[in-house]
Amino acid sequence: MKRSEINRYIKRTEEWIKGLGVYLPPFAYWTPDDWMTKGHEYDEIRENMLGWDVTDYGLGDFSKIGLLLFTLRNGNLKNPRYAKAYAEKMLICEVGQLSPNHYHFYKTEDIINRGGGNLMMQLWSRNPDDTLSDAPVHVRVDGRALEVPSGYILKLTPGESVTLTPYTYHAFWAEGGRVLAWEVSMTNDDNTDNHFYDVPRRFSEIEEDEAPYRLLCNEYPSALD
Repeated sequence: MKRSEINRYIKRTEEWIKGLGVYLPPFAYWTPDDWMTKGHEYDEIRENMLGWDVTDYGLGDFSKIGLLLFTLRNGNLKNPRYAKAYAEKMLICEVGQLSPNHYHFYKTEDIINRGGGNLMMQLWSRNPDDTLSDAPVHVRVDGRALEVPSGYILKLTPGESVTLTPYTYHAFWAEGGRVLAWEVSMTNDDNTDNHFYDVPRRFSEIEEDEAPYRLLCNEYPSALD
């Protein structure tokens, strides 16, 4: 992705959620220069990858395959200093944009449609060799247990949510308008807990065609000593 694209999408998101009355923590609005002044008291943000996350999954067309996220809180499976057993993320789903098919090895998550259009989610079962299975998928939608065929497309209207357990393949997109989605989950590690069915990588390679507006969650400078 170009840095100019990332900057544009973050700026647009800040404006959109402000209009919805949604507010992020102060570190969401720090500039790269602000980050250069931050000491070890902010190591939780650095080490647990809190903050902005914009990815095209290595495919080079964010408008078609991609996702913008902001991680508000997260624990750390490898560091007992951060004992939170949970994570929370904001997800911005654009019309015409697919968040591609994947599952998690460890994480159980609730995906919630907080507003905008409908959140469409396609679900598949998994074979032991990571291919798609014909077996039915078991999920819960706002506490209701459902069994649906593999490949089923679930529609979540604003206010609805789905619980996804490990090894459940899922892809999602917006219908009828941009969606403000939310994720509440077990502790999250995007470097080790994702298996993608058909995309090359979780994080994008960035072409630096302009200065960053906000740093992404994997770009923070080391703390001042």
